[in-house]
Amino acid sequence: MKRIPLVAAALALASLPAFAQDVTSAAGGRCTTPDTIAVRGNSRISEATVRSDAGLTAGTPLNYRSVQRAISGLFETGEYDDVQAVCEILPGDKALLALVVRERPVLESIDLAGFKTVSRKTATDSIDIPIGRPLDPSVVAKLVSKVDSLYAKQGYYLAKVTVDSTRDGDKVKLVVRVNEGSRLAVSGVRIDGTHSISDKAIAGAMKTRPEGFFWFRRGEFDEDKFAGDLGERIPALYAKQGFIDFQVLRDTVIIDRAHGKALVQLSVEEGPQYHIGSFDPSGNKRFSSDEIRRFYPFTGEGPTLTERAKGFLHRTHRAPKDVFDESAWEDATQKVRTAYSNEGYIYAQVRPVVERRKIGPDSVPTVDLRWEIEEARPAIVNRIEIAGNDYTSDACIRDQLVILPGDVFNQDRLIRSYQNIANLGFFETPLPTPDTKTANDEGDIDVVFRVKEKKTGNVNFGASMGGNTLGGFIGLEQPNLFGLCKKGSLQWQFGRYIQDFQLSYSDPAIQGSRVSGTVSAYDSRPRYTIAGFGRPRRIGANLQFGFPVPRSFYSRLFASYGLEVQRNDETIEDPTLKSNIYLQNSLRSTLGLTAQHDTRIDMPFPTAGA
Repeated sequence: MKRIPLVAAALALASLPAFAQDVTSAAGGRCTTPDTIAVRGNSRISEATVRSDAGLTAGTPLNYRSVQRAISGLFETGEYDDVQAVCEILPGDKALLALVVRERPVLESIDLAGFKTVSRKTATDSIDIPIGRPLDPSVVAKLVSKVDSLYAKQGYYLAKVTVDSTRDGDKVKLVVRVNEGSRLAVSGVRIDGTHSISDKAIAGAMKTRPEGFFWFRRGEFDEDKFAGDLGERIPALYAKQGFIDFQVLRDTVIIDRAHGKALVQLSVEEGPQYHIGSFDPSGNKRFSSDEIRRFYPFTGEGPTLTERAKGFLHRTHRAPKDVFDESAWEDATQKVRTAYSNEGYIYAQVRPVVERRKIGPDSVPTVDLRWEIEEARPAIVNRIEIAGNDYTSDACIRDQLVILPGDVFNQDRLIRSYQNIANLGFFETPLPTPDTKTANDEGDIDVVFRVKEKKTGNVNFGASMGGNTLGGFIGLEQPNLFGLCKKGSLQWQFGRYIQDFQLSYSDPAIQGSRVSGTVSAYDSRPRYTIAGFGRPRRIGANLQFGFPVPRSFYSRLFASYGLEVQRNDETIEDPTLKSNIYLQNSLRSTLGLTAQHDTRIDMPFPTAGA
């Protein structure tokens, strides 16, 4: 029996004399038309499947292309690591074509080891190798590259990723191991092309900073922060100084893997520094040109005391008077938009226009500024919806609104209403941003406040036994009784030497009005005893009503009346003590009048207001 390998190089010769280089001409001719096709090396895949995927039929003449297509077809299934076609001459001058395959193992599982900085979930989501399919070695190489990229984004450029495999028959298990190492530390920042702003000022504006002497200056390299430096912070620093054509031409990070250090190199082009030219608003009708000019930031006036303090504390770089500051221009544009929104012109378009030109014999780069305004018509609040309040009543929430249906839309009042609802403390914070949607063809809008209830109120109690007596405390408090914003509380401390009971109830809107009321009662006996007249006991109640101040949502006047009885549990015999009015059984009443103005937000830990 003679065996002839039908590799691509052998079958590339189309004529019979080509086969004579390895075998006789007669044998080579027989291989071009095999009498039988056999499959060898297969265990998991059936012979019929291999024959079908190859697409070869016994007795059919073969050439280079047909064998190449058969081998390629088998490889394309992804089931094999190697495929060979071998021709054997059998007794009786019969030719057999053997397809010799080496099957790939089936992936049984993937395990992760050493993942700390990158979560296992994140790593698993990035590994898209299907379980139960033949394992392709090239896919394993891509897996290593993906995991390496995940760590590079976190600044761990020194992480080492390895893949261990354990084979059991026709199945294989993979273990992806990571040795994270330490984060890459920035040893320095080098900037080429700067002339007007110092390298120190640029490095100070960046979040990617070199490591320092102190422990908190670790200088860790973060790819996201570095991208923010290149795309936002450095251009913004230059734009504040009038260099609005600034560009980062090239950025390079040179990594020293032996020491875990990185050198950041930047090449920049500053461009010209633009000065202030003319300014002219157009299209404004609701506000006069003089009113619009009040928002113009380049008036030639020096910085205010507050701006000086901020500049000193935060080391900000303020542009000279006649130099264009892009951030100041953007802030002023936003203030104009807010001014229109507060007047109901939510569809108003304020387009900032910056026109570059050169003036004078020295061709000084200058920008002419303009606000092009399209006011449209003001929007009216059509209706206000409350969504998500499963327990708290609508009326309770609507009492916090300072924007009402029928009002001209006002952005500041919308924000304040949002803050007032959050101040209630009944909902999870931060609240979702209020939604606005067009209500009709005239441009009126509906406002939707969305909330999510959280558990309110608390119960606390405790007890102890000592000296054949029982002592303890009970406390109940609910700031949102019945979902109506009413507040109730009960506090009771009891024992042999103490008795303290307090009960309180508050209603922020009596009978649906804007008048609030609070009633409280107490019975208190102190722990101590005074020789000669025992322990005093105070029993009393207090009633308070709150009235809104006209034209002020945040101001109220409170009138209160209190009544208290004080008793002693022993008769006072000492004439001197007996004559003291404060030690006798007495009745006391109090009358109070207070004023309150409360604009705090983010309760119970306010961040603004008074």
